[in-house]
Amino acid sequence: MPAQLVVFDLDETITRHDTLLPYAMGFVIRRKPWRLPLFATVAPPTVEYLLGRSDEGRVKESFIKAALGGSRRSDIDAWTSRFVPPLIARGTFANAMERIAEHRRAGDHLVLMSASTDLYVPTIARELGFNETICTGVRWDGDRLNGSLTTPNRKGEEKARCFIDLRERHPGLDTTAYGNSSTDLPHLRLATHGFLVNGSQRARRAAQGLGVACVDWT
Repeated sequence: MPAQLVVFDLDETITRHDTLLPYAMGFVIRRKPWRLPLFATVAPPTVEYLLGRSDEGRVKESFIKAALGGSRRSDIDAWTSRFVPPLIARGTFANAMERIAEHRRAGDHLVLMSASTDLYVPTIARELGFNETICTGVRWDGDRLNGSLTTPNRKGEEKARCFIDLRERHPGLDTTAYGNSSTDLPHLRLATHGFLVNGSQRARRAAQGLGVACVDWT
């Protein structure tokens, strides 16, 4: 039996920055720069989101379609293989890597739970020695990337729902969870030990009221 169930967020918890934007833009700039004008199609859903008329998942979906839609699986896989190693080597917090290693040595069940997509999150999880991955799914049509989301955007209350499901699938285990923003607090507060990493002042104040510890990682 694992010692405990441990859940890590990815962007700005393990990594120093967002991952989807550099992943998609790196692919476009290096392989398909002619797609750059297609980013104009992201503007309408972004405005709808800012006006509160749609959710962030629609913005993410339109961005993925503009950047990567129609790409072959072999091209996406090749780019993922190129993108992940330098991200892990130079784009992660040393404290995060140390904490992951500590949990692995303790025999904990490690889960990487991220709003980022299954185009590359499972590869990061595998390289870091995680046991399980929960992330936002993206649709394929055969060998071509469609770009539509196949799951809810794994953020906020959706993460809390996934965390509850994890806890039910691993009964009897204490839980530890790490996240970096106020949108992670819904699931961090459910953990036996919840940690807000490098949170904003507003997020820290909210975390303190929920019994979530605040830590600073470099």
